Amino acid sequence: MATFIVRARRFLKQMVSYADRIREKGRSVNPFFCLMGIDVAQLDKGFAVLKMEVRPDMMNGAGWLQGGIFTALADEAFALALSSEIGPQDGIATISESTTFIKGVRTGVLLAEGRVIKKGRRVAFTEGYVRADDPEKTLLSKTSAAFAITSSRTAG
Repeated sequence: MATFIVRARRFLKQMVSYADRIREKGRSVNPFFCLMGIDVAQLDKGFAVLKMEVRPDMMNGAGWLQGGIFTALADEAFALALSSEIGPQDGIATISESTTFIKGVRTGVLLAEGRVIKKGRRVAFTEGYVRADDPEKTLLSKTSAAFAITSSRTAG
């Protein structure tokens, strides 16, 4: 009986979604969040806001925030938003992603909003906006992506 209980607990632990783990433990769940200093400011069903301070080690050779960081921040925001709409046994894989860069930054705090636009059984469409955390919430970039939704129930 004790073995059954241990296995049941392990199974239930695995059934906790990524979104739930983030809600419970914060950035420590995601090594990239730790590396970049990303915090979760908001997480609702199909919507997430991440916050990150720009640091000197994130700059490109011209002294601007490296463009891939805008994309990565938006990607993390909408992937988190999507994870709140799928089951704990499901996963996601990027199919395509495109970023439009609007304005660069050298300092400050960034907010990345990610939202699910449409979710089907196998494909989801998302969008993300990176803004400066200033009074105007200045738009810096827009990213859209499509994700495949995978399931361990169909693997095998």
